[in-house]
Amino acid sequence: MTVTRRFFTMGAIAGLAAGCRAGPGRMTAATVPDDPGLQPQSNPGYDAWVASFRERAEAAGISRATLDAAFRGAGYLPGVVERDRNQAEFTRTTEDYLAIVASEEKVVRGRAAFAQHGAILGEIEERFGVPPEIVAAIWGVESQFGTRRGDIPVISATSTLAFDGRRGAFFESQLLATLRILERGDTTPARLTGSWAGAMGHTQFIPTTYQSYAVDFRGDGKRDIWSDDPTDALASAAAYLAKSGWTRGRRWGLEVVVPEGFDAALAGRGKGRAVSEWARIGVRPAAGGNLPDHGAASILLPAGPDGPAFMIFSNFNVLLRYNNSENYALGVGYLSDRLAGGGPLRGRFPPDENGLTIDDRKKIQRRLTARGYDTGGADGVIGKKSEAAIRDWQAAQGVAVTGRPSRGLLTALGGGG
Repeated sequence: MTVTRRFFTMGAIAGLAAGCRAGPGRMTAATVPDDPGLQPQSNPGYDAWVASFRERAEAAGISRATLDAAFRGAGYLPGVVERDRNQAEFTRTTEDYLAIVASEEKVVRGRAAFAQHGAILGEIEERFGVPPEIVAAIWGVESQFGTRRGDIPVISATSTLAFDGRRGAFFESQLLATLRILERGDTTPARLTGSWAGAMGHTQFIPTTYQSYAVDFRGDGKRDIWSDDPTDALASAAAYLAKSGWTRGRRWGLEVVVPEGFDAALAGRGKGRAVSEWARIGVRPAAGGNLPDHGAASILLPAGPDGPAFMIFSNFNVLLRYNNSENYALGVGYLSDRLAGGGPLRGRFPPDENGLTIDDRKKIQRRLTARGYDTGGADGVIGKKSEAAIRDWQAAQGVAVTGRPSRGLLTALGGGG
């Protein structure tokens, strides 16, 4: 299951790593993707594959009526294959990742959503033992609190990728699971939309994960993760964590301060020791007070001993079951703390390879924006829009066009911001 979850969230991580700024507009099943490559195209080979697959699906217990309804209007999506073939291995720093997933804008929006759904999140915690802020943070990271749920028909997406064959067996299993969702009556083909890889709903479950973990929280007979009402999706995320080993009453971790001269070799997952031992060598909470004791703990130093430090407990490893990336788990944990009223990180990341701090990069973005260039925001993360803005400014100034931020660029842009 770790592999499955890691795979289907890669699309979300890639979008973040590219520096995408998703708008607040809600995607619905009625939405038609603007990209022509995400609209059905004629492909005789695909049609022949579907005919053959239908026989296999019927043999696996899928009714002809469900198959007819599912494939009515479905088709080959070349844009899905393109996305699958061109996934980049993004290597954003932890600083950039946290700046994206827990930007001030997202924290403000997330606290409003957290407050609006506080009652149901409390009920979910009572049943599954997962804190409301953790569930809400996953919601925020996966779909920006329901505003980016995906608008690509899942039948078309999974059948296209199964036909393409690069990971044919995997996607055929997802397609079969999707058909079983329809057979059970949880939703309709028109509402069955998601990402290009088939991740669906508020918490971006792929079909096989949905089959195993989705929850009908209100007992209405449907496990509806696609509705504007996020109840079933949030409960399903909590159920997934609970069944993956979440320990009720324990934290994921916290930001800490390590003592001067701390031996970085002591840091890392799998190097756990008693909290009392960490306290003895001088580790303390960044927010002050005493270290909480939630069992054996490890220290993470994502930017080395000169950057922020985190103490993590066993529940951090459960977050990794949702996506096997330390940045992802740190992002969920940090965002959850912010949603619950906590402040920004107290530790500071060291300057980047260009000698710039995140505040320097924000200044560059703000100064470019003031001069009419679209950077996509001023969060200090230099994504594609910021790079394009830098190139446009450099071209207008008649200087070497690199698209890269630098101290020289910061100086050349002058004061302000």
